[in-house]
Amino acid sequence: MTPGCDAPGEFRAPPEEGARSDAPPAYRWLCLDHVREFNARYNFFSGMTPDEINAAQRPYAGWERETRAFATAGADRPPPWADFTDPLDAIGARFRERMREGAMRKDGKPLSDGDRRALRVLGLGTDADRRALRTRYSELVRQYHPDRNGGDRGFEGKLQDVIAAYQVLRKSAAFA
Repeated sequence: MTPGCDAPGEFRAPPEEGARSDAPPAYRWLCLDHVREFNARYNFFSGMTPDEINAAQRPYAGWERETRAFATAGADRPPPWADFTDPLDAIGARFRERMREGAMRKDGKPLSDGDRRALRVLGLGTDADRRALRTRYSELVRQYHPDRNGGDRGFEGKLQDVIAAYQVLRKSAAFA
């Protein structure tokens, strides 16, 4: 509160000039009128040389500091393994799985995201060939077909997913 003012102090202001100590600053609480008066006479640049003022007013001031990259090529970088131990291999396993999902085929043929989703539906790796694709498709159709499981229509959705995945991969350039 400001001396001689009866209005409640709702707005925090820095301590008075010259009130320095080793403790954290004891803020003043001012009413609306007094905080407006304080803000009107506040000068950020008081005590600065013209060069310091110019440096503070540069449009890119503060942007020249180097910052860490958040992601590289859409995937997180692996953590620095030397910094900690991972006895359950939780982080390493997760990273290896991500790398396996994004891996290129050994024959260099490209895989789209749709191809990768279809391979996951069929339970195949990225390096599967046309023969493995056909074999796995046959196995899953036999497993989920209603004639094979007593007319149970509970597997109908899975069968449709398998057929759709096979149709995507059959037309894919990676399996041509």
